[in-house]
Amino acid sequence: MKFIDNSILIHASASRIWNVLTQPEETKKYMFGCETVSEWKVGSSLLWRGVHEGQEMVFVKGSVLTIEPSKKLVYTTFDPFSSIEDIPKNYLVVTYKLDELPEGTLLRVTQGDYDEVADGARRYAESWNNGTGWSPILEEIKKVAEAK
Repeated sequence: MKFIDNSILIHASASRIWNVLTQPEETKKYMFGCETVSEWKVGSSLLWRGVHEGQEMVFVKGSVLTIEPSKKLVYTTFDPFSSIEDIPKNYLVVTYKLDELPEGTLLRVTQGDYDEVADGARRYAESWNNGTGWSPILEEIKKVAEAK
């Protein structure tokens, strides 16, 4: 099984980080200008929407699999611009886990399984980003969460 697994300690409450992960005005600050669009219920769609060259677009789509506010969020992702067939088995699963500790909240993100999706080796290499994986995005999440 091939997964990307990154974590970061954030000096903020789990509820603050949860808002950063789920509120459109917050996601735009760290996810390349994209905002989340979802009802945040199990089975609901999850879109990452942004603007490119003046046109509003959906850059990533998926659905919510698990939602435990301030604790755990699991959703699927798929790039609608890829040449890969848009079928459920080609969607990756992203899991956020939040654990409150005395010194802050540990946010852990896993994404995969790249062994199970079409063109998995290429997709893994692109997402792993020379060993950084989610780390650059987690650093931005940390900045946003700690700013208030």
